[in-house]
Amino acid sequence: MEVRKIGEIKEELKATADTELPEFIRRYAADERAGVRTMLAQAQKRQEKYEKEILRIEALKVYERKYADYALICGIDEVGRGPLAGPVVAGAVILPKDCNILYINDSKKLSEKKREELYDVIMERAVATGIGMASPARIDEINILQATYEAMRMAIEDLTGKLGKEPDLLLNDAVTIPEVDIPQVPIIKGDAKSISIAAASIVAKVTRDHLMIEYDQVLPGYDFAKNKGYGTKAHIAGLKELGATPIHRKTFITHFV
Repeated sequence: MEVRKIGEIKEELKATADTELPEFIRRYAADERAGVRTMLAQAQKRQEKYEKEILRIEALKVYERKYADYALICGIDEVGRGPLAGPVVAGAVILPKDCNILYINDSKKLSEKKREELYDVIMERAVATGIGMASPARIDEINILQATYEAMRMAIEDLTGKLGKEPDLLLNDAVTIPEVDIPQVPIIKGDAKSISIAAASIVAKVTRDHLMIEYDQVLPGYDFAKNKGYGTKAHIAGLKELGATPIHRKTFITHFV
């Protein structure tokens, strides 16, 4: 049998999927070359990380398993309650039963790159998704909590319209949404405990981030692309120099303008 060059084995490892790592390790287990031993150690480390992630994702399904008698379980979460500018955005996501999208997590714990990658996977594999938004003016009018509830109801309506029927159960991050007849389960820190809520948090976060990047193009001077409307030094400096924009929440900026 021809002995493969170390460079070739290195390229093979790069191309090896996580599920195929045990076969890679078995294939080169007897190769004593130092470079190959290093790659085997890397492969073993990757395999251990993959197995650990499988277990973490399984733990994220505890509520989905608990309520498995419900056919359509919908995760609900929001982003943007705290910023000085931009809407509050809610996401609603129904994942397939026993869904295994690895690395799903609370959107705040993920890098921007990983969120974008997961957003694409979620949008492709979800049974249905929905988005709801409450504008800065609406936030000023009815307060941020009521605006958050409104955005969540809009997300449910958006998802229901696409699906053609309502979800059977809502898993919500921390809250019980008023004026909703669908059974609800509020879960404290739900975006770190439920795969459905975590998926909703990613969809909401990426949607809102994209919107704030677009706002930065038409409303320069506030660094919206970077701060997403939160009260950073650059944002506050822009407020003091340029004044408020139509997307600022007037009730949030009284200390700065």
